[in-house]
Amino acid sequence: MRFFFVVACAMALTTSLALSVSSVESDERSTAAAAPSLLSRGIYSLFPRYHARGLMTCDNVPRVCRASDSPGPDCCRKQCVNVMTDNQNCGQCGKKCRFGQACCGGNRVNVMYDPKNCGGCNKRCKKGSFCQYGMCSYA
Repeated sequence: MRFFFVVACAMALTTSLALSVSSVESDERSTAAAAPSLLSRGIYSLFPRYHARGLMTCDNVPRVCRASDSPGPDCCRKQCVNVMTDNQNCGQCGKKCRFGQACCGGNRVNVMYDPKNCGGCNKRCKKGSFCQYGMCSYA
């Protein structure tokens, strides 16, 4: 009687292992491109991910703005900007340029009528011409 019980348990275990392996293989075939399996990512896949970039804002870590791919070296309202050229933060944080103005070297300049910055920063009109509506010698 004991012999039959051991044989029955062995057969049940073998059958369950065979079914689970075949279902894992079919799942791997269907989701192979979608995501790596838990076993391939290791035990750390069970823990929540730590996103260090989310905590690295320029108000916490100012040197983030000095990175090569940063939009600018200055920090204004948790964003890296260049106060020398940014129209929303011209010269200092929060100093916005109005309509018709541009931030040229940290100064708000009227690019519609300034002959030294006609239509944009450092776009000079020729000697004797004037700047009107952002164009040299208009009309």
